[in-house]
Amino acid sequence: MLRWPEPNGPEAPTALHSIRGSTVSDTQEMLDTVPTGVPLNSADVAAAVDACLRCVQTCTTCANADLAEDELDEMGKCAALCINCADVCDVTGRLLSRPAYWDPSAVHRLLQACVRTCENSAEECARHAHHHRHCAICEKVCRACVEACTNLLNSEMFKQL
Repeated sequence: MLRWPEPNGPEAPTALHSIRGSTVSDTQEMLDTVPTGVPLNSADVAAAVDACLRCVQTCTTCANADLAEDELDEMGKCAALCINCADVCDVTGRLLSRPAYWDPSAVHRLLQACVRTCENSAEECARHAHHHRHCAICEKVCRACVEACTNLLNSEMFKQL
């Protein structure tokens, strides 16, 4: 019989590990194993990957909740923008997770697209946040993704592009 580990038990996976006295995410720990290194600060890249993946999950759930609301005609645009955001964040998070052979121009454009779709989704969710908690949460997560991706876009690597 399949048995899941206790949520806080000894077998439970941890999101953060202590390595050499500092705390890093699993994402950063994994990025730090890439033999070629990471073209940008690995902590910043890890933060963007994690923000993108949180955004995928949140936007997907928000879109689903939008479609279940009574005022579907009012929520259709929100659902569509959340689906677009989830798709762009998904590919952005996956590409950022493969830094060994990055094409800086492609990464730059994808980060710009991610910022744009997250801003669109956040703005539309903000319109509904006062009635729908899922939209309030989604707006917050989208704005965090904008911040993480903008942080990468402001790096030296992209200033020449």
